[in-house]
Amino acid sequence: MKQRPWSNVYNIMLPLWLLIFWPSYLWLLLIPLNYLIDRIVLKWSLKDMPEAGAFCRRHTWKICLAGFASDFVGMLVLLVAFLVPTLVADPSQSDALLDAIEYGIGFNPFSNIVAFLIVALAVAMSGLCIYTLDRFILMRAGLDREQAKRSALRLALITAPYLYFFPSSVLYGSAFLYEM
Repeated sequence: MKQRPWSNVYNIMLPLWLLIFWPSYLWLLLIPLNYLIDRIVLKWSLKDMPEAGAFCRRHTWKICLAGFASDFVGMLVLLVAFLVPTLVADPSQSDALLDAIEYGIGFNPFSNIVAFLIVALAVAMSGLCIYTLDRFILMRAGLDREQAKRSALRLALITAPYLYFFPSSVLYGSAFLYEM
């Protein structure tokens, strides 16, 4: 049976998208940064609105929480897709395709077209959740339907978790890169 080059440390290597949701000091940077980005995008999307600054102060924290929840949905999609090849694989034989998909989802989505499409699906699902939740929040905050849709769309497109495409293998060095 062919051994994966990175399998010796497989139990301690985590995909970057999973590390982001692991409680750590990283959150002290991620939460304010995410809030700031959401605030900038929201204010930009409300440029014609009088009192846009006051509106942003009152509602950006809700947008930020909705963004984290939406990113979590995408992370769950990736986690399930990452674990499925391990759960369905027959331990008595190596399945190179399943190994390549699993590696691609977890460590380099550009190494495999199926893994890339799964990561793209997770980003799109997160973006759809961001759009839906933000539109709901903005309409409840008093924006008209068209302005809420436009602002929610901009927030979704700009703040979707594109970081899921970042190859985690870069963090672990070239010694752990998958070789077919």
